[in-house]
Amino acid sequence: MEIESLGFRTDLLLLKLSGSELTDRGEYVVVRTPANPGFWWGNFLLFRTPFAPGELPARLAAFHAEFPAAGHVALGIDSVDGEVGAEDELVAAGIEVARDVVMTTSEVVPPSRPNDESTYRYLSSDDDWEQLMQLSLATAPMEVDEGYILFTRRKLASRRALVDAGHGKWFGAFEGERLQSSLGLMFDGKGLARFQNVQTHPDDRNKGIASTLVHRASTYGLTEGGAKTLVMVADPEYLAIRLYRALGFHDTETQLQLSLPPS
Repeated sequence: MEIESLGFRTDLLLLKLSGSELTDRGEYVVVRTPANPGFWWGNFLLFRTPFAPGELPARLAAFHAEFPAAGHVALGIDSVDGEVGAEDELVAAGIEVARDVVMTTSEVVPPSRPNDESTYRYLSSDDDWEQLMQLSLATAPMEVDEGYILFTRRKLASRRALVDAGHGKWFGAFEGERLQSSLGLMFDGKGLARFQNVQTHPDDRNKGIASTLVHRASTYGLTEGGAKTLVMVADPEYLAIRLYRALGFHDTETQLQLSLPPS
């Protein structure tokens, strides 16, 4: 299927490799992840066009028809310019509109403040992946409850399966054997490599660890990994985007995600 957005194109590739189901309905693509029904961005509709005035009820009805048991609503728009359409109607209905920056580069520059105290290596053992689980909870953007813990464990299981299947690597920065920072880098086999979840423990921030880790993973991706282009999706309001730009990543597109949390 043809997907214009580089952000969604790489998202859908990784979801499909992880076992998600993609169904093209023409007007939209259904993305379904039976193994993790609480994963909003594994269970959503990707529409091909922005919202026309008065179109929101029909699109919400389409979502609920595809996901009748879902408490949330998650909709994407396959575009590159951040134009959502009838945004005033969406906001009035309580829809949250997120515009992430899709960043790319074909070369990286070293960090201005590299960290040489940590040890950098791939995650490999059960203990490494369990530490990644705990790091994910420590950096969670929302309240950590039983549902979130289950969602996170299922998500990491799918990511470990991708690594075990040879689709990419998960990198970590360690103090001794303690995981400080981590990220994934997955390959499409055609010259693209997509970063996943750059995260650093709150106790280890502002030490140059994340920038060093991103640089090392990028260098691997562009050499041993065989990638021609690296793809990073970042929140424009989060401080880390400055780190990526300093390493040589450039703003390329805007990715649109619309959500309505459970009432």
